[in-house]
Amino acid sequence: MPARTTTQGLTGRQKAAIFMIALGPEMAAKVFRHLKPDEMETISLEIANQRTVTPDERDMVLQEFYQMAIAQSYIAAGGLDYARELLEKALGPAKAMEILQRLTASLQVRPFDLIRKADPSQLLSFIQNEHPQTIALIMAYLHPDQAATVLSALPPERQADVARRIAIMDRTSPEVLKEVERVLERKLASLVSQDYTVAGGVEAVVEILNRVDRGTEKTIMEALAVQDPSLADEIKKRMFLFEDIVHLDNRTVQRILREVDMNRDLPLALKVASEEVKQKIFRNISKRAAENLRESMEYLGPVRLRDVEEAQAKIVNIIRRLEEEGEIVIARGGGDDIVV
Repeated sequence: MPARTTTQGLTGRQKAAIFMIALGPEMAAKVFRHLKPDEMETISLEIANQRTVTPDERDMVLQEFYQMAIAQSYIAAGGLDYARELLEKALGPAKAMEILQRLTASLQVRPFDLIRKADPSQLLSFIQNEHPQTIALIMAYLHPDQAATVLSALPPERQADVARRIAIMDRTSPEVLKEVERVLERKLASLVSQDYTVAGGVEAVVEILNRVDRGTEKTIMEALAVQDPSLADEIKKRMFLFEDIVHLDNRTVQRILREVDMNRDLPLALKVASEEVKQKIFRNISKRAAENLRESMEYLGPVRLRDVEEAQAKIVNIIRRLEEEGEIVIARGGGDDIVV
């Protein structure tokens, strides 16, 4: 299959997911803080479902974002005509019009998102034995290049039949579309090619969620638990939360505390922590340090929940950094076999 040369085969939310992945977890977490709850959950789900992102797609999405941002700044500075004039000089009339149309049009999610990410040869193996009307329905929603490859590979006696059905196709009920999409995606999901250098997936979501504030994390996880409980459970298993400190062995906790601000961050982080977490910390510091910590917590008085969550996030980030540097090793999916 020839390399993609445009982003036309990608939906708006796919582009958003690829853009977040390309930004990296630290920057993506900052962007997430400015999104609405429904936007956060939609993009998180899309990132988790991303399995095949090529370097070319990543670069094209970043380029498109840059062009859209430039166009938006031109519009803000001098209006639509001013933006069109500058974009035409820089990119030519056709590209300028394309960008401006994208900027003013509402992005719509088309059916068969996962199918359009599949390699045509894989897709063909699943749909060639389907009814010609089903094949025509699927191909009508594919990118033209992808559909052409599939059509060319069909047996000659089916090519004309499928082409005719596409040509005379009018409207299809949403229920039929969803059912066909559900069946095909279930068959295809496990076999979508993984031979790419940039990927989304569950780990990408975990990387981002471990860096956002607790309020954002809670909003996304609650929404995912409703939309896709099994996915939410898988994400939870891979995440390290502040409360998970109770599962760490004493040597690991002691190593972490050497990096923590004992005068500000730790008292704040423990302000609303469970008694189990507090006792885990107290057992791993000296008696004098424990007394000072208790006094600091009392001295704080009432504090904003947001400040507490930020302090907890700082400590979680320290834990993740130490793990990445090989200073500690945290076993995923359980807390009893943690080693240093």
